[in-house]
Amino acid sequence: MNNLVENETFNNLVNLLNLKEYQIQPTAETLINTNARYIKDLKINVSNVLNNTQFLSSKETILLAYAVAVNEKNNLLKEAFANKAEETGITQEELAEVISLTSMMNVNNIYYRFRHFAHRDFYNNQPAGIKMSIMANPILGKETFELISLMVSAINGCELCVQSHETKLINEGTPESKILEAVKLGAVLKG
Repeated sequence: MNNLVENETFNNLVNLLNLKEYQIQPTAETLINTNARYIKDLKINVSNVLNNTQFLSSKETILLAYAVAVNEKNNLLKEAFANKAEETGITQEELAEVISLTSMMNVNNIYYRFRHFAHRDFYNNQPAGIKMSIMANPILGKETFELISLMVSAINGCELCVQSHETKLINEGTPESKILEAVKLGAVLKG
């Protein structure tokens, strides 16, 4: 009986994420077959971050979720959130900017994480030489652009990048609660 409950909870999670063609993977099957309580926690956490309109707009939530799927190279989630984006009026140009931004953050996160880890003046004193014209006038708007940059940087573990994007958001008046919700969304969906 418990497996049926867990399976129903898992199916609810799959439906919540709008994963139309999902086939149960071995790791999910292990959780279902062993009555893992984590499935219920995961479903609640995913539901909470995707439905929290107190701090993030629906559009911001979808764009952030899409960025996680792009960053993690999860094609099922990418397709699901792209479909949700289309349903809510998010343009292809906005999704393309999320893809571009996520790619750029991966480049920067690796580069600046290396400089931070190495602690060598030579590396720290060299210009990055990484073209980032996308930052000049983002179609997503500065705040959404920075929220996505911060969240992806947090997922990728770049301390210097996180500090930089968080400072920009704070200086532009973004509430800390909104910043925290964006990062929590990234953490839950990566999980």
